[in-house]
Amino acid sequence: MQTHELMAHPDSPPGKVRSVRVRWQELTDRRLMLRYRVDGSEDMVIPPEQQPRRADELWQSTCCELFLYDGGGKYREFNFSPSSQWAAYGFSGYRSNMARFDPRRDPDISSDRGGTVFVLTAFISLAEIERAECAAISAVIEETGGRKSYWALGHGGPKPDFHDPACFRLQLAAARIT
Repeated sequence: MQTHELMAHPDSPPGKVRSVRVRWQELTDRRLMLRYRVDGSEDMVIPPEQQPRRADELWQSTCCELFLYDGGGKYREFNFSPSSQWAAYGFSGYRSNMARFDPRRDPDISSDRGGTVFVLTAFISLAEIERAECAAISAVIEETGGRKSYWALGHGGPKPDFHDPACFRLQLAAARIT
């Protein structure tokens, strides 16, 4: 188990959100658990709960994300919404040839809010990360009034871009439970 602190992009500072942390844990039941914790969430916009299903453009509101780099420029993107909707896409290169990606098992997403803390937990099949070399963990946080902040392990440019190779900072061999 590891916990990672995400940083807000300086071009899109948050309002009341103070921090976003992500716990990465590979479970014995062959699932990967990602638990996103947002502190200072009292003004956070939470999409209303929906039936768990695939949906596009989840990143336009509060959304937690995982990117997996498979080598040769190829990578996959997972979006996890507090609504319990999800998305998965594959790319052949930087923002190139985006196509729907079908995970081995649909992600399982739950969320909880209390006072100033919001937690989203997403589970995916551990098989999804087996061929990945590294990962990027990120979140789009929307607050009241339409203010959005973009959180990642690191940022590579003057504008938020989670697809930027500079965001892929988590070496997966170091994250694995042996």
